[in-house]
Amino acid sequence: MIHPLVRMGNPLLRQRARALTPEEMRSPGFVQFVADMRECMKHYGGIGLAAPQIGQPIQLAVIELEGGKNRYGSEEGLPFTVFVNPEIEVLDPALQGFWEGCLSVPGLRGFVERPRKVRVRYLDAAGAPQELVAEDFLATVVQHELDHLTGHLYVDRLKDTRLLSFQEEFAQFYGQAPTLDEEDV
Repeated sequence: MIHPLVRMGNPLLRQRARALTPEEMRSPGFVQFVADMRECMKHYGGIGLAAPQIGQPIQLAVIELEGGKNRYGSEEGLPFTVFVNPEIEVLDPALQGFWEGCLSVPGLRGFVERPRKVRVRYLDAAGAPQELVAEDFLATVVQHELDHLTGHLYVDRLKDTRLLSFQEEFAQFYGQAPTLDEEDV
């Protein structure tokens, strides 16, 4: 089922999502919702999606990033991964920057600097504990999606609002497509 996207301005995007219980994770509704999230992510052209972006204030996000040389200039990938009740830890605080966009903030791009390497501890869709160490572009994608679970958007992370642009102007004046666009995250 394709759920409508929740856009910036909706208070739901600014609240902390609640943790899921083991009972909720074992329910048929949870299994269906994870399938819906994947379908929505693909429908909207994203590489990640958090449950608050489709109206559910729960600690659930999905990411799927094809590996190899891709349109982001990245070679790292991540198969379809479900993050339930994630906890993130910075492993390398050195900052790296990418132009980010968001399905919930359509048409805009902003240059955001984030820590270069993080570890995420989470439950997978079956409720099993998992750990992921992400570096470089993948670390940015993971941090971007998990920010949604704490009520943050990438625009909150801008250090310089002069580095916020509409997609069309970015392409026109910088002569290239942004690293992430509204169809991506």
